[in-house]
Amino acid sequence: MRFSSLNTANKLTLLRIFLVPFMILFMYIDNIWMRIAALLIFVIATITDVYDGRIARRTNTVTTLGIFLDPLADKLIISAALIAFVGLKEISVPAWMVTLIISREFVITGLRSIADSKNIVIAASNLGKFKTASQSTAIIAIFAILIIRSALWHYTHVHADWLLTFGGWYRVWGWCLSKLPFWLMLIATITSVYSGYAYIKEHGAAFREN
Repeated sequence: MRFSSLNTANKLTLLRIFLVPFMILFMYIDNIWMRIAALLIFVIATITDVYDGRIARRTNTVTTLGIFLDPLADKLIISAALIAFVGLKEISVPAWMVTLIISREFVITGLRSIADSKNIVIAASNLGKFKTASQSTAIIAIFAILIIRSALWHYTHVHADWLLTFGGWYRVWGWCLSKLPFWLMLIATITSVYSGYAYIKEHGAAFREN
């Protein structure tokens, strides 16, 4: 398969997959500009996720490869960001939250595969869309927090966690930069698990043999 032979939508999807390792690399470099680059990569990936499907449908170039790659690229960019967050001790994202979110994706992907084999269509629900929005919002906010933490240290040599020892707005900023990632991820985890439960409850018949 040559890249030049792919349609525009599939090229955008492959671009999202190609950008994943660079996003992780830039995220782990404690530098303002590298972390801004990581955020931009995620935003670009999110934008291409919106438009590649629209382009394929508008130009009537929906392909089997695109149907396979599009959800794979979406889950890959989200999962990669969340797993990378666990390794960044400065934001304290618990591994169990990421495990639940990714496990939910495996379960629902399996459910969709079984449903497809039985010609059962599982349409995207509003709750599923809200789940995706909560994950993307949490990831973008955490990227912003990482950038602010790097900028704070680079320009003032003040560690974000030190702000918790002060009062007033300093303490509020310290809480946002140190504790907010946990709560953002908790919301994303709850919505992910609940939306997964709703999918299984509504379409659990697909698991039955008869």
